[in-house]
Amino acid sequence: MESVRAVLVDIDGVLTVSWRPLPGAVEALREVREAGFAVLLVTNTTSRTRASIAGTLAEEGFPVSAEDILTAPAATAAYLAEHCPGARCALLNSGDIAEDLDGVTVVEAGDTGRVPDVVLVGGAGPEFGYAALDRAFGHLQRGARLVAMHRNLYWRTAEGLRLDSGAFLAGLERAARVEAEITGKPARAFFESALARLGVGADEAVMVGDDVESDVLAAQWAGVTGVLVRTGKFQPETLRAADGTPDHVIDSFADLPALLRESAQQ
Repeated sequence: MESVRAVLVDIDGVLTVSWRPLPGAVEALREVREAGFAVLLVTNTTSRTRASIAGTLAEEGFPVSAEDILTAPAATAAYLAEHCPGARCALLNSGDIAEDLDGVTVVEAGDTGRVPDVVLVGGAGPEFGYAALDRAFGHLQRGARLVAMHRNLYWRTAEGLRLDSGAFLAGLERAARVEAEITGKPARAFFESALARLGVGADEAVMVGDDVESDVLAAQWAGVTGVLVRTGKFQPETLRAADGTPDHVIDSFADLPALLRESAQQ
């Protein structure tokens, strides 16, 4: 930790819940920035664009702009450009993320032409009904690739935990006998992209998240120091059942500046 120069931060459940700041989060992010650390917000949120997220956070007092955010949709656009250039994609997602899918060709649900090259799965919502899932299943049976922005099973809202697309993704994979290509967290490439944007090595960064598997352990497997917060979707039983042990566990993001100071002094 003494060599840390950059901080990667999940948003939902770490800085905010239902886009409302968690106690001390705004002040802590300002303190981290003022201490000279590079900051990048890395999120699997698929319901909003980077610009929309930045605007909402700025209104709540967070010192961020769109350039400080890396979303799963933005990472997905880069992935498709490299691995499936020119692909026609059938998008199953809740929310308007067209701005962050720059260069991606999305076919309409009613398009009865040739089978899409890719079934692209984002975040869950009302759009994940039987007809949409069955249509995606049909595309996969006829040879489409399955690309998903994340595997999150649920997320935290002000009303409690809500089911996310990872639950539906598992069903599609099993039914169609295919394995999804993941572009957001916990994909190693996502963390490598974040580090490249900040110009730091894995040993110079920490990742702060509320998802022990997708945020923290995935970052650690990529060589980044992991910090788990006991907010958002955190549950003690999930931590106990995890495939590894976080490098650090703190009560909330508000405690991060103190952790960074203590580590620097050591």
